[in-house]
Amino acid sequence: MAAGRVRACAVSDDNECQEEKRAKWDNKLQYVLSCTGFAVGLGNVWRFPYLCQTYGGGAFLIPYFIMLIIEGIPLLHLELAIGQRLQRGSIGVWKFISPYLGGVGIAAMLTSFQQGLFYNTILAWTLWYFFHSFEEPLPWKNCPLNNNQTAFVKECEQSTSVDYFWYRETLNISPDMNMNGSGLQWWIVLCLIAAWLILYICILRGIESFGKVIYFTAIFPYLVLLILLVQGLTLPGAIDGLIYLITPELTVLNQPRVWLDAATQIFFSLSLGYGGLIAFSSYNSVKNDCEVDAVTVAVINSFTSIFASIPIFSILGFKATMAYWDCLDKNILLITNEFDIQDGNITKENYDGWLNDLNATHSDRILFLNLKNCDLQNLLKQGASGTGLVFIAFTEAIVRMPVPQLWAILFFFMLFSLGLSSMFGNIEGILTPLLDLKVFPKCVPKEMIAAVICLVSFLIALIFTTASGNYWLAIFDKYASAFPLLIIAFFELIGIIYIYGINRFCDDLEFMTGRRPNLYWHMTWRFISPLLLFAIFVAFVAIEEQHQLSYGAWNPNYVDFPKKEEKEYTGWVIFVCVFLVTFPTVFIPLTALHQLIRSKFGVCYQGNPTIEL
Repeated sequence: MAAGRVRACAVSDDNECQEEKRAKWDNKLQYVLSCTGFAVGLGNVWRFPYLCQTYGGGAFLIPYFIMLIIEGIPLLHLELAIGQRLQRGSIGVWKFISPYLGGVGIAAMLTSFQQGLFYNTILAWTLWYFFHSFEEPLPWKNCPLNNNQTAFVKECEQSTSVDYFWYRETLNISPDMNMNGSGLQWWIVLCLIAAWLILYICILRGIESFGKVIYFTAIFPYLVLLILLVQGLTLPGAIDGLIYLITPELTVLNQPRVWLDAATQIFFSLSLGYGGLIAFSSYNSVKNDCEVDAVTVAVINSFTSIFASIPIFSILGFKATMAYWDCLDKNILLITNEFDIQDGNITKENYDGWLNDLNATHSDRILFLNLKNCDLQNLLKQGASGTGLVFIAFTEAIVRMPVPQLWAILFFFMLFSLGLSSMFGNIEGILTPLLDLKVFPKCVPKEMIAAVICLVSFLIALIFTTASGNYWLAIFDKYASAFPLLIIAFFELIGIIYIYGINRFCDDLEFMTGRRPNLYWHMTWRFISPLLLFAIFVAFVAIEEQHQLSYGAWNPNYVDFPKKEEKEYTGWVIFVCVFLVTFPTVFIPLTALHQLIRSKFGVCYQGNPTIEL
């Protein structure tokens, strides 16, 4: 029986059109690659290396793998199993388990929608850099000249050429959240159109079309990472970067934040709670070993994060070494000019000895020179996360590499492939529930529904192409998915284990895989994962309440420019942040309340409360 006081209604019309046969994957490899492509995304390339750098290199792997085992794999197995068993998208699954849980599927669908809005904008930026990667020299290599062609643009000289190309020529960013009269940046709008068109063409016929494309988008990034690995290891300073990555600082394990970030990294890198994995698995044969699939996808995802960190840190080590040498060259030039020392007497190798001697004999003159503190370890610690790593730190390293155009083309094409395969899952997490629920009339083809989704998403995403677009994207990135996904995953566990029933679920797994879940699955599903998700949510709320909501503004008029000016969000921006958090999840209680009212008034629930084994 369905939960609550809802009555199941029989369909009495024998002439009711039968549901079209559900599409299926061509083969097991196509399905695994699709799940892997959805899980493996831009976060594996820019967030995981950043967290390793922030939390003591190899030491971060300890909480990372613990969270993978007790949180990531159990939730991944649960989503793949329930979608495969019930052969429905996210909304259909939860309405089947209980009509009171239909809001969980709606929340997952809306979270996928919010995620896709800004995620595809990052692909638009990637296309912009990809198109410019064919230029000689690369446009972010040198600062442009001013209008009089007599000197470099002052804003660029104060910062760097890569900063200037990103913040000014790409984003044309405003000094605050207000757009200051600046409209849409037409070049980014064109790239955004291209990104959504490419995505639409790939998903035109659902898994029938992107199931073919996934062979390329899921495999090609690994080829590029391997090429970057071979090239990166030959660069000066690459070993310093790798040593910094793998050197553990076990003292960081005493910090609660490292465990929190490890848990959230596992959660988001596996793309749990979006509904895309449920949608993918619903196109499987019921007799498929979903347990092996879950472990396989999780292992590949974690391997990719570690594997991607090696070329990333070898190249960042090269960047830090080049910056260190440039710093030494400038100091050596100041010293040789001040003390009239013959060129070549002071080198990078004997710099420290010369500096110590001069400090001992002419400390006042050395102090007057205002020499820079050249410290390789400090330069290695100056990491960047997210867009800063890709569009600033990595591009700065690329211009110093031999044949920079080649590496820029490969790198940005790889990023686009990674993002595109993740977007397949986001769109499928929206499209499949809508098709299962028959929201649109049967005569409307799914190609038209996909077109409507892409068009609406594009129109809303135009906010990211304004002068303040990067600030808005940061807000969406932080608030549009983090909190909603924690709540969604929590109710997924409660719904399946305590409403659908752990015994019934185990019967389903035995039917599908031929074996019952062992003690590990029971302990994580019943106790460890729900408690962990609740603890993560409470920790997130506690941390957010301790800090004033603010953002770093790129303001050329700021006294410490090029450092970012810290500004607080205005009231209406905070309202948007709250809206992004609550908009998807509010449908969970609202749907339950709506269903309760329907049952009180005796409204019949149109659904199938049982599933035949």
